[in-house]
Amino acid sequence: MKGFAWREVSARQWAVLAGATFGYGLYYVCRLSLSVVKAPLVAEHVLTEAQLGLAGSALFYANAVGKFTNGVLADRLSLRKMLALGLAGSALLNLVLGSAGGWLGFALFAAIWGLNGWFQSMGAPACVVGLTRWFEPRQRGTFYGLWSAAHNIGEGLTFVLTSLVVSAWGWRGGFLGSAAMGACGVLLIAILFRNRPAEAVAQPEPTPGAAGLTPTQVQVLRSPLVWCIALASACMYVTRYAVNSWGIFYFHHAKGYTLLEAGGLVGLSSVFGVVGTVASGWLSDTFFGGDRVKPALLFGVLNAASLLLMLGAPHGPKALDGAAMVGFGLAIGSLVCLLGGLMAVDSVPRAAAGTALGVVGVASYLGAGVQDMVSGWLIGKGRLGSAALAYDFSKVRIFWLGAAVAGVALTLLAQWMQRRSALARATH
Repeated sequence: MKGFAWREVSARQWAVLAGATFGYGLYYVCRLSLSVVKAPLVAEHVLTEAQLGLAGSALFYANAVGKFTNGVLADRLSLRKMLALGLAGSALLNLVLGSAGGWLGFALFAAIWGLNGWFQSMGAPACVVGLTRWFEPRQRGTFYGLWSAAHNIGEGLTFVLTSLVVSAWGWRGGFLGSAAMGACGVLLIAILFRNRPAEAVAQPEPTPGAAGLTPTQVQVLRSPLVWCIALASACMYVTRYAVNSWGIFYFHHAKGYTLLEAGGLVGLSSVFGVVGTVASGWLSDTFFGGDRVKPALLFGVLNAASLLLMLGAPHGPKALDGAAMVGFGLAIGSLVCLLGGLMAVDSVPRAAAGTALGVVGVASYLGAGVQDMVSGWLIGKGRLGSAALAYDFSKVRIFWLGAAVAGVALTLLAQWMQRRSALARATH
Protein backbone atom coordinates (compact mmCIF):
# COMPACT_ATOMS: atom_id res chain seq x y z
CA MET A 1 0.00 0.00 0.00
CA LYS A 2 1.34 3.41 -0.93
CA GLY A 3 2.06 5.57 2.09
CA PHE A 4 1.76 9.31 2.47
CA ALA A 5 3.99 12.14 3.66
CA TRP A 6 3.01 13.96 6.84
CA ARG A 7 3.60 17.28 5.08
CA GLU A 8 0.60 16.47 2.87
CA VAL A 9 -1.68 17.00 5.88
CA SER A 10 -2.98 20.58 6.02
CA ALA A 11 -3.43 22.74 9.11
CA ARG A 12 -7.20 22.59 8.57
CA GLN A 13 -7.10 18.78 8.59
CA TRP A 14 -5.14 18.80 11.86
CA ALA A 15 -7.67 21.22 13.36
CA VAL A 16 -10.60 18.99 12.37
CA LEU A 17 -8.81 15.96 13.79
CA ALA A 18 -8.14 17.83 17.05
CA GLY A 19 -11.78 18.95 17.30
CA ALA A 20 -13.05 15.42 16.71
CA THR A 21 -10.53 13.78 19.05
CA PHE A 22 -10.79 16.06 22.08
CA GLY A 23 -14.48 16.76 21.54
CA TYR A 24 -15.31 13.05 21.46
CA GLY A 25 -12.95 12.44 24.37
CA LEU A 26 -15.11 14.74 26.48
CA TYR A 27 -18.17 12.73 25.42
CA TYR A 28 -16.60 9.90 27.41
CA VAL A 29 -16.22 12.07 30.50
CA CYS A 30 -19.99 12.65 30.42
CA ARG A 31 -20.62 8.95 29.79
CA LEU A 32 -18.34 7.36 32.39
CA SER A 33 -19.14 9.63 35.32
CA LEU A 34 -21.51 6.96 36.65
CA SER A 35 -18.67 4.42 36.71
CA VAL A 36 -16.70 6.53 39.18
CA VAL A 37 -19.61 7.26 41.53
CA LYS A 38 -20.97 3.70 41.81
CA ALA A 39 -19.29 2.86 45.12
CA PRO A 40 -20.48 6.03 46.94
CA LEU A 41 -23.98 5.66 45.46
CA VAL A 42 -24.19 2.13 46.92
CA ALA A 43 -22.56 3.15 50.20
CA GLU A 44 -25.06 6.01 50.67
CA HIS A 45 -27.99 3.71 49.72
CA VAL A 46 -28.98 5.88 46.76
CA LEU A 47 -29.02 2.89 44.37
CA THR A 48 -28.28 -0.84 44.64
CA GLU A 49 -25.76 -2.76 42.53
CA ALA A 50 -28.54 -4.27 40.39
CA GLN A 51 -30.15 -0.85 39.87
CA LEU A 52 -26.79 0.59 38.80
CA GLY A 53 -26.47 -2.25 36.30
CA LEU A 54 -29.92 -1.53 34.88
CA ALA A 55 -29.24 2.21 34.68
CA GLY A 56 -25.94 1.55 32.93
CA SER A 57 -27.59 -0.82 30.48
CA ALA A 58 -30.25 1.81 29.70
CA LEU A 59 -27.49 4.12 28.44
CA PHE A 60 -25.98 1.38 26.33
CA TYR A 61 -29.27 0.26 24.79
CA ALA A 62 -30.23 3.82 23.90
CA ASN A 63 -26.74 4.30 22.50
CA ALA A 64 -27.11 1.14 20.40
CA VAL A 65 -30.35 2.32 18.78
CA GLY A 66 -29.00 5.83 18.37
CA LYS A 67 -25.73 4.63 16.85
CA PHE A 68 -27.62 3.03 13.97
CA THR A 69 -30.11 5.82 13.30
CA ASN A 70 -27.53 8.58 13.73
CA GLY A 71 -25.05 6.58 11.65
CA VAL A 72 -27.49 6.56 8.74
CA LEU A 73 -28.28 10.25 9.26
CA ALA A 74 -24.61 11.21 9.50
CA ASP A 75 -24.19 10.28 5.83
CA ARG A 76 -26.56 13.20 5.06
CA LEU A 77 -26.68 15.81 7.89
CA SER A 78 -24.41 18.55 9.31
CA LEU A 79 -21.75 16.68 11.24
CA ARG A 80 -20.62 19.73 13.20
CA LYS A 81 -24.11 20.40 14.58
CA MET A 82 -24.65 16.73 15.38
CA LEU A 83 -21.34 16.48 17.26
CA ALA A 84 -21.94 19.64 19.30
CA LEU A 85 -25.61 18.88 20.06
CA GLY A 86 -24.85 15.40 21.38
CA LEU A 87 -22.21 16.63 23.83
CA ALA A 88 -24.33 19.59 24.96
CA GLY A 89 -27.26 17.28 25.76
CA SER A 90 -25.04 14.81 27.61
CA ALA A 91 -23.44 17.57 29.70
CA LEU A 92 -26.87 18.98 30.59
CA LEU A 93 -28.09 15.58 31.84
CA ASN A 94 -24.98 15.19 34.02
CA LEU A 95 -25.79 18.60 35.46
CA VAL A 96 -29.32 17.44 36.27
CA LEU A 97 -28.09 14.29 38.04
CA GLY A 98 -25.48 16.20 40.00
CA SER A 99 -28.05 18.75 41.11
CA ALA A 100 -30.98 16.46 41.95
CA GLY A 101 -29.82 12.84 41.54
CA GLY A 102 -30.50 11.77 45.13
CA TRP A 103 -34.13 12.90 44.96
CA LEU A 104 -35.08 11.42 41.61
CA GLY A 105 -35.67 7.78 42.50
CA PHE A 106 -34.41 4.84 40.47
CA ALA A 107 -36.88 4.98 37.56
CA LEU A 108 -36.27 8.65 36.74
CA PHE A 109 -32.53 8.32 37.35
CA ALA A 110 -32.37 5.39 34.88
CA ALA A 111 -34.53 7.24 32.33
CA ILE A 112 -32.22 10.27 32.43
CA TRP A 113 -29.15 8.08 32.09
CA GLY A 114 -30.77 6.26 29.17
CA LEU A 115 -31.48 9.60 27.46
CA ASN A 116 -27.80 10.38 27.95
CA GLY A 117 -27.09 7.30 25.82
CA TRP A 118 -29.11 8.78 22.96
CA PHE A 119 -27.12 12.01 23.01
CA GLN A 120 -23.89 10.01 23.30
CA SER A 121 -24.76 8.12 20.10
CA MET A 122 -24.35 11.30 18.01
CA GLY A 123 -20.61 11.55 18.60
CA ALA A 124 -18.92 8.64 16.84
CA PRO A 125 -20.95 8.73 13.58
CA ALA A 126 -20.29 12.47 13.14
CA CYS A 127 -16.56 11.99 13.77
CA VAL A 128 -16.06 8.90 11.60
CA VAL A 129 -17.99 10.23 8.61
CA GLY A 130 -16.07 13.48 8.97
CA LEU A 131 -12.75 11.61 8.91
CA THR A 132 -13.72 9.75 5.73
CA ARG A 133 -14.40 13.13 4.08
CA TRP A 134 -11.21 14.82 5.26
CA PHE A 135 -8.69 11.98 4.80
CA GLU A 136 -7.92 9.72 1.84
CA PRO A 137 -8.14 5.90 2.15
CA ARG A 138 -4.34 5.57 2.25
CA GLN A 139 -4.33 7.89 5.30
CA ARG A 140 -7.44 6.48 6.94
CA GLY A 141 -5.91 3.87 9.23
CA THR A 142 -3.35 6.27 10.65
CA PHE A 143 -5.78 9.11 11.30
CA TYR A 144 -8.59 6.84 12.45
CA GLY A 145 -6.13 5.49 14.99
CA LEU A 146 -5.21 9.01 16.11
CA TRP A 147 -8.89 9.90 16.51
CA SER A 148 -9.59 6.66 18.39
CA ALA A 149 -7.31 7.95 21.14
CA ALA A 150 -10.36 10.05 22.07
CA HIS A 151 -11.83 7.06 23.89
CA ASN A 152 -8.78 6.74 26.09
CA ILE A 153 -8.33 10.47 26.60
CA GLY A 154 -11.89 10.64 27.92
CA GLU A 155 -11.45 7.52 30.04
CA GLY A 156 -8.22 8.83 31.52
CA LEU A 157 -9.77 12.20 32.38
CA THR A 158 -12.70 10.39 33.98
CA PHE A 159 -10.82 7.81 36.02
CA VAL A 160 -8.21 10.27 37.28
CA LEU A 161 -9.78 13.75 37.43
CA THR A 162 -13.34 12.65 38.18
CA SER A 163 -12.05 10.24 40.83
CA LEU A 164 -10.25 13.18 42.46
CA VAL A 165 -13.41 15.27 42.36
CA VAL A 166 -15.53 12.44 43.82
CA SER A 167 -12.97 11.83 46.58
CA ALA A 168 -13.17 15.51 47.53
CA TRP A 169 -16.83 16.41 46.91
CA GLY A 170 -18.73 13.13 46.64
CA TRP A 171 -20.80 11.65 43.86
CA ARG A 172 -22.68 14.88 43.12
CA GLY A 173 -19.37 16.59 42.41
CA GLY A 174 -18.54 13.82 39.95
CA PHE A 175 -21.61 14.54 37.83
CA LEU A 176 -21.21 18.33 38.07
CA GLY A 177 -17.51 18.21 37.15
CA SER A 178 -18.30 16.05 34.12
CA ALA A 179 -20.96 18.53 33.01
CA ALA A 180 -18.44 21.39 33.19
CA MET A 181 -15.88 19.49 31.11
CA GLY A 182 -18.58 18.61 28.56
CA ALA A 183 -19.43 22.29 28.14
CA CYS A 184 -15.77 23.00 27.36
CA GLY A 185 -15.93 20.28 24.70
CA VAL A 186 -18.90 21.91 22.96
CA LEU A 187 -16.89 25.12 22.63
CA LEU A 188 -13.91 23.20 21.27
CA ILE A 189 -16.03 21.51 18.60
CA ALA A 190 -17.54 24.84 17.50
CA ILE A 191 -14.08 26.34 17.03
CA LEU A 192 -12.22 23.45 15.35
CA PHE A 193 -14.57 21.00 13.62
CA ARG A 194 -15.87 21.39 10.04
CA ASN A 195 -18.19 19.20 7.95
CA ARG A 196 -16.05 18.75 4.82
CA PRO A 197 -13.16 20.41 2.94
CA ALA A 198 -14.20 23.74 1.42
CA GLU A 199 -13.14 22.62 -2.05
CA ALA A 200 -15.07 19.36 -1.85
CA VAL A 201 -18.33 19.12 -3.72
CA ALA A 202 -20.95 16.94 -2.11
CA GLN A 203 -21.69 13.93 -4.28
CA PRO A 204 -25.35 13.39 -5.13
CA GLU A 205 -26.81 10.54 -3.15
CA PRO A 206 -28.64 7.68 -4.89
CA THR A 207 -32.40 7.97 -4.49
CA PRO A 208 -33.46 6.38 -1.20
CA GLY A 209 -35.78 3.42 -1.33
CA ALA A 210 -39.02 2.94 0.50
CA ALA A 211 -37.25 2.57 3.84
CA GLY A 212 -35.28 5.78 3.31
CA LEU A 213 -32.04 3.87 2.63
CA THR A 214 -29.90 4.04 -0.48
CA PRO A 215 -29.02 0.81 -2.34
CA THR A 216 -25.46 1.08 -0.99
CA GLN A 217 -26.73 1.31 2.57
CA VAL A 218 -29.00 -1.69 2.05
CA GLN A 219 -26.03 -3.66 0.73
CA VAL A 220 -24.11 -2.86 3.91
CA LEU A 221 -27.00 -4.04 6.08
CA ARG A 222 -26.99 -7.37 4.23
CA SER A 223 -23.24 -7.96 4.51
CA PRO A 224 -22.39 -11.05 6.65
CA LEU A 225 -18.82 -9.75 7.03
CA VAL A 226 -19.99 -6.44 8.53
CA TRP A 227 -22.25 -8.28 10.98
CA CYS A 228 -19.48 -10.70 11.96
CA ILE A 229 -17.18 -7.76 12.69
CA ALA A 230 -20.03 -6.19 14.65
CA LEU A 231 -20.47 -9.30 16.82
CA ALA A 232 -16.73 -9.48 17.48
CA SER A 233 -16.88 -5.83 18.52
CA ALA A 234 -19.84 -6.61 20.80
CA CYS A 235 -17.76 -9.19 22.68
CA MET A 236 -14.90 -6.73 22.93
CA TYR A 237 -17.29 -4.12 24.34
CA VAL A 238 -18.38 -6.56 27.03
CA THR A 239 -14.80 -6.74 28.27
CA ARG A 240 -14.15 -3.05 27.67
CA TYR A 241 -17.08 -1.89 29.76
CA ALA A 242 -16.62 -4.64 32.32
CA VAL A 243 -13.46 -2.74 33.31
CA ASN A 244 -14.72 0.77 32.51
CA SER A 245 -18.04 0.34 34.32
CA TRP A 246 -17.05 -2.04 37.12
CA GLY A 247 -13.25 -1.93 37.29
CA ILE A 248 -13.10 0.68 40.06
CA PHE A 249 -15.84 -1.18 41.97
CA TYR A 250 -13.98 -4.49 41.47
CA PHE A 251 -10.57 -3.22 42.57
CA HIS A 252 -12.15 -1.48 45.58
CA HIS A 253 -14.16 -4.44 46.85
CA ALA A 254 -12.21 -7.47 45.59
CA LYS A 255 -8.69 -6.22 46.28
CA GLY A 256 -9.09 -3.56 48.93
CA TYR A 257 -7.86 -0.52 47.00
CA THR A 258 -9.14 2.93 47.91
CA LEU A 259 -11.38 4.61 45.33
CA LEU A 260 -8.51 6.88 44.32
CA GLU A 261 -6.10 3.94 43.93
CA ALA A 262 -8.69 1.95 41.99
CA GLY A 263 -9.36 4.93 39.73
CA GLY A 264 -5.62 5.28 39.13
CA LEU A 265 -5.32 1.63 38.10
CA VAL A 266 -8.22 1.79 35.67
CA GLY A 267 -6.91 5.15 34.45
CA LEU A 268 -3.59 3.45 33.71
CA SER A 269 -5.37 1.30 31.12
CA SER A 270 -6.69 4.46 29.47
CA VAL A 271 -3.22 6.01 29.28
CA PHE A 272 -1.82 2.97 27.52
CA GLY A 273 -4.98 2.72 25.46
CA VAL A 274 -3.87 5.93 23.74
CA VAL A 275 -0.69 4.15 22.68
CA GLY A 276 -2.72 1.20 21.41
CA THR A 277 -5.15 3.27 19.36
CA VAL A 278 -2.50 5.49 17.79
CA ALA A 279 -0.21 2.58 17.01
CA SER A 280 -2.87 0.20 15.68
CA GLY A 281 -4.02 2.35 12.77
CA TRP A 282 -0.49 3.29 11.74
CA LEU A 283 0.80 -0.28 12.06
CA SER A 284 -2.10 -1.68 10.04
CA ASP A 285 -1.43 0.90 7.30
CA THR A 286 2.32 0.27 7.16
CA PHE A 287 3.59 -2.92 8.78
CA PHE A 288 0.50 -5.01 7.93
CA GLY A 289 -0.08 -3.39 4.51
CA GLY A 290 -3.64 -2.30 5.26
CA ASP A 291 -4.66 -5.64 6.82
CA ARG A 292 -6.77 -4.91 9.91
CA VAL A 293 -7.57 -8.50 10.89
CA LYS A 294 -4.10 -9.74 11.86
CA PRO A 295 -3.45 -6.97 14.39
CA ALA A 296 -7.02 -7.38 15.67
CA LEU A 297 -6.29 -11.04 16.39
CA LEU A 298 -3.03 -10.24 18.15
CA PHE A 299 -4.62 -7.61 20.36
CA GLY A 300 -7.64 -9.84 21.00
CA VAL A 301 -5.35 -12.47 22.51
CA LEU A 302 -3.63 -9.75 24.58
CA ASN A 303 -7.04 -8.61 25.84
CA ALA A 304 -7.93 -12.11 27.06
CA ALA A 305 -4.50 -12.63 28.65
CA SER A 306 -4.65 -9.27 30.47
CA LEU A 307 -8.10 -10.00 31.88
CA LEU A 308 -6.89 -13.40 33.04
CA LEU A 309 -3.98 -11.71 34.82
CA MET A 310 -6.28 -9.15 36.46
CA LEU A 311 -8.95 -11.63 37.54
CA GLY A 312 -6.77 -14.68 38.24
CA ALA A 313 -4.99 -13.03 41.16
CA PRO A 314 -7.86 -11.77 43.36
CA HIS A 315 -5.58 -10.19 45.96
CA GLY A 316 -2.93 -8.45 43.86
CA PRO A 317 -0.04 -7.70 44.09
CA LYS A 318 -0.33 -4.13 42.88
CA ALA A 319 2.46 -4.46 40.30
CA LEU A 320 0.63 -7.40 38.74
CA ASP A 321 -2.62 -5.45 38.59
CA GLY A 322 -0.76 -2.54 37.01
CA ALA A 323 0.74 -4.84 34.36
CA ALA A 324 -2.71 -6.27 33.64
CA MET A 325 -4.12 -2.78 33.15
CA VAL A 326 -1.25 -1.80 30.84
CA GLY A 327 -1.88 -4.85 28.64
CA PHE A 328 -5.63 -4.37 28.76
CA GLY A 329 -5.29 -0.72 27.77
CA LEU A 330 -3.03 -1.51 24.81
CA ALA A 331 -5.40 -4.25 23.66
CA ILE A 332 -8.71 -2.42 24.06
CA GLY A 333 -7.31 0.78 22.61
CA SER A 334 -6.30 -1.09 19.48
CA LEU A 335 -9.50 -3.14 19.24
CA VAL A 336 -11.74 -0.07 19.57
CA CYS A 337 -9.95 1.31 16.52
CA LEU A 338 -9.91 -1.93 14.50
CA LEU A 339 -13.01 -3.93 15.47
CA GLY A 340 -14.97 -0.89 16.64
CA GLY A 341 -15.06 0.76 13.24
CA LEU A 342 -12.05 0.66 10.93
CA MET A 343 -12.51 -2.93 9.72
CA ALA A 344 -16.18 -2.31 8.88
CA VAL A 345 -15.59 1.11 7.30
CA ASP A 346 -12.84 -0.36 5.09
CA SER A 347 -15.25 -3.08 3.93
CA VAL A 348 -17.86 -0.72 2.45
CA PRO A 349 -18.04 2.24 0.01
CA ARG A 350 -17.30 5.66 1.50
CA ALA A 351 -20.91 6.81 0.92
CA ALA A 352 -22.11 4.18 3.42
CA ALA A 353 -19.39 4.57 6.08
CA GLY A 354 -21.88 5.91 8.60
CA THR A 355 -24.22 2.99 8.04
CA ALA A 356 -21.42 0.45 8.56
CA LEU A 357 -20.43 2.22 11.76
CA GLY A 358 -24.09 2.17 12.79
CA VAL A 359 -24.26 -1.62 12.44
CA VAL A 360 -21.11 -2.03 14.51
CA GLY A 361 -22.41 0.50 17.03
CA VAL A 362 -25.72 -1.34 17.50
CA ALA A 363 -24.00 -4.62 18.23
CA SER A 364 -21.25 -3.06 20.35
CA TYR A 365 -23.54 -1.16 22.67
CA LEU A 366 -26.04 -3.98 22.93
CA GLY A 367 -23.08 -6.02 24.13
CA ALA A 368 -22.11 -3.27 26.55
CA GLY A 369 -25.71 -3.03 27.80
CA VAL A 370 -26.02 -6.78 28.35
CA GLN A 371 -22.67 -6.64 30.16
CA ASP A 372 -23.77 -3.94 32.58
CA MET A 373 -27.07 -5.66 33.33
CA VAL A 374 -25.57 -9.15 33.72
CA SER A 375 -22.54 -7.90 35.64
CA GLY A 376 -24.70 -5.89 38.04
CA TRP A 377 -26.94 -8.91 38.61
CA LEU A 378 -24.04 -11.34 39.14
CA ILE A 379 -22.19 -8.97 41.44
CA GLY A 380 -25.36 -8.31 43.44
CA LYS A 381 -26.04 -12.06 43.72
CA GLY A 382 -22.45 -12.51 44.93
CA ARG A 383 -22.86 -10.07 47.80
CA LEU A 384 -21.95 -11.82 51.04
CA GLY A 385 -24.18 -9.67 53.21
CA SER A 386 -21.52 -8.29 55.52
CA ALA A 387 -21.42 -4.70 56.70
CA ALA A 388 -18.16 -4.23 54.78
CA LEU A 389 -19.94 -5.00 51.49
CA ALA A 390 -17.90 -8.08 50.60
CA TYR A 391 -18.56 -9.89 47.30
CA ASP A 392 -17.91 -13.20 45.56
CA PHE A 393 -16.80 -12.21 42.04
CA SER A 394 -16.17 -15.75 40.72
CA LYS A 395 -19.17 -15.92 38.37
CA VAL A 396 -18.70 -12.47 36.87
CA ARG A 397 -15.03 -13.29 36.21
CA ILE A 398 -16.10 -16.23 34.04
CA PHE A 399 -18.55 -14.00 32.13
CA TRP A 400 -15.91 -11.37 31.38
CA LEU A 401 -13.23 -13.86 30.31
CA GLY A 402 -15.68 -15.83 28.14
CA ALA A 403 -16.55 -12.68 26.18
CA ALA A 404 -12.85 -12.02 25.48
CA VAL A 405 -12.35 -15.53 24.09
CA ALA A 406 -15.52 -15.31 21.98
CA GLY A 407 -14.25 -12.05 20.46
CA VAL A 408 -11.07 -13.74 19.26
CA ALA A 409 -13.09 -16.59 17.72
CA LEU A 410 -15.37 -14.17 15.83
CA THR A 411 -12.36 -12.21 14.55
CA LEU A 412 -10.98 -15.46 13.14
CA LEU A 413 -14.35 -16.05 11.44
CA ALA A 414 -14.20 -12.54 9.94
CA GLN A 415 -10.74 -13.31 8.57
CA TRP A 416 -12.09 -16.46 6.90
CA MET A 417 -15.00 -14.48 5.38
CA GLN A 418 -12.60 -11.87 4.00
CA ARG A 419 -10.41 -14.52 2.39
CA ARG A 420 -13.41 -16.33 0.90
CA SER A 421 -14.75 -13.04 -0.49
CA ALA A 422 -11.37 -12.16 -2.01
CA LEU A 423 -11.10 -15.62 -3.57
CA ALA A 424 -14.60 -15.34 -5.06
CA ARG A 425 -13.72 -11.97 -6.66
CA ALA A 426 -10.48 -13.37 -8.06
CA THR A 427 -12.27 -16.27 -9.78
CA HIS A 428 -14.87 -14.08 -11.53
